[in-house]
Amino acid sequence: MNKLAGEKSPYLLQHKNNPVNWNPWGEEALSKAREQNKPLFISIGYSTCHWCHVMNRESFNDLEVAQVLNKYFIPIKVDREERPDIDKIYMTFSEAMTGSGGWPLNVFATPEGKPFFLGTYFPKRTKNRITGIIEISERINKLWETEENHILEEANRILVTVKEMFTTYVEGVIHEDISKKAMDSLEDIFDEKNGGFGSRPKFPMPQYIWFLLEYGKDNHDIKALEMAEFTLEKMYKGGIFDHIGHGFYRYSVDKKWLIPHFEKMLYDNALLGIIYAKAYKITDKTLYKEVAENIFSFVIRDMYSEVGGFYSALDAESEGIEGKFYTFTYGEVLDVLGEELGPLYCKYYDITKKGNFEGYNNPNLISVELDDSGKEIISELKKAKDILFKYREKRVRPHRDEKVLTSWNGLMIGSLAYGGRMLKVDSYIQIAKKAANFILESLVDESGGLLSTYVDGEAYNFAFLEDYSFFIFGLIELYKSSGENIYLEVIKDFVENMISHFEDDNGGGLFFYSDLSDKLIMRPKDLYDGAIPSGNSMAVMGLYELYRITGEVKYKERADKIIHSFGGDINDNPLSHLYAIIAYNESLTQ
Repeated sequence: MNKLAGEKSPYLLQHKNNPVNWNPWGEEALSKAREQNKPLFISIGYSTCHWCHVMNRESFNDLEVAQVLNKYFIPIKVDREERPDIDKIYMTFSEAMTGSGGWPLNVFATPEGKPFFLGTYFPKRTKNRITGIIEISERINKLWETEENHILEEANRILVTVKEMFTTYVEGVIHEDISKKAMDSLEDIFDEKNGGFGSRPKFPMPQYIWFLLEYGKDNHDIKALEMAEFTLEKMYKGGIFDHIGHGFYRYSVDKKWLIPHFEKMLYDNALLGIIYAKAYKITDKTLYKEVAENIFSFVIRDMYSEVGGFYSALDAESEGIEGKFYTFTYGEVLDVLGEELGPLYCKYYDITKKGNFEGYNNPNLISVELDDSGKEIISELKKAKDILFKYREKRVRPHRDEKVLTSWNGLMIGSLAYGGRMLKVDSYIQIAKKAANFILESLVDESGGLLSTYVDGEAYNFAFLEDYSFFIFGLIELYKSSGENIYLEVIKDFVENMISHFEDDNGGGLFFYSDLSDKLIMRPKDLYDGAIPSGNSMAVMGLYELYRITGEVKYKERADKIIHSFGGDINDNPLSHLYAIIAYNESLTQ
């Protein structure tokens, strides 16, 4: 075993038996690199990441690869979910230096942690035009031996450039037409045939739909509502939704939502639960209520821990094969369902002899009109689904990452509290309360500050901005659904903590990590919404809502100050800041 054997992270523990002499991130590894004058090899991933598994099998378990990495570098493994600050920084460098990013993210850096070369997946040796990890490592070692000073100079230059590009923000007042500009931008990238935005791979992008629902409602804009509803229906009908066990997978590899990356993340299902519940509230259409309830039933069944918090993710693969748990052959479906139900299920759910995923079938409703089935057929299909679910449950299950993250739990708490209020299901609110109380009991330190991660009875790591802002969001929704004043007092305390430890007194806005955390090579701010909302956007949303609830002007002033600190960026690129725009628009109606 290497030094990861003593860690808590499920991802780090997956690598504890590698022949690579992995170190966890920390001063011990960094000091070793400085003392031995060796570059760092930093590999960042997470436990349910398919390509992380592939690279682990091909490279990190290989003795030849291990010999090279151990000889020339100080290898460090990082769980991006446990240390989102480290991931945030090196992903910023990846986007600046290569134009893209992904996981695993592999970084070659100076002993001080300044990157000079990076990439994502590397095979053991070069294949399909992808350079192998052995060749890359040997070249970098030769350069380090012969041109160390040049590499150090280049790393310093890269750091200065990236800091200028990614830690400089444009202040400004939000333009009056910002929502119209965002609407026009969404129309430009809307997929009128398949729903969603852009081509492939296609992510749900809940903030786009959230914005369209609110914009359509507030401005009586039929086009906005049509875009939102069409996307919600297409996503549900597609294979990105698990039609047997429910819940949404992370994204679709194609433009029509057919074949997903079979990973299920807590944050995706939390945000999509909000969106479908919101769509039901606005349109009163039963489909959205049913989908929201299906999302919540999946999360409560498969992601809810006995102690009260929610686990992080379910893997895309089982037994080393992506999608094996979730897909079926044509013959398998007929054998399980029999002559009566089998053909009917195959007809509706696109189950064919050829298959739609590597010879197997991922059930979907893409070619079905949702209103063309009578009650009898719907009843029969539900019976078939229940049989397939029980059959599927006997398979080897995908790995579940049983970290409890304060940030993602905050989103799920908010989703269940909001969903319970909109759908009039009190049990959702009760589960949200239990999860919130677990965080308050288990992930708050002696000083009253939040911690970010809980595994096997131990909470650790000072909270990041997303922990504070997402959990505040969740508690506000819980307060609105329960009416219990104890949550309001806790919210106020966490807001003061968040401002105290994250605020940039000079440039405005909130930093990604606090003044209590490790000091890294730069201290960025989390401004851009991606699959997960930005910490600043959710902080703004919480502050405006707290002002709405309490009437205390200081919360509005703080939100206004944050918005102004990157208002110019919002005006230039509204689609990257939609959660902030949604919050800002709501503040104008107060």
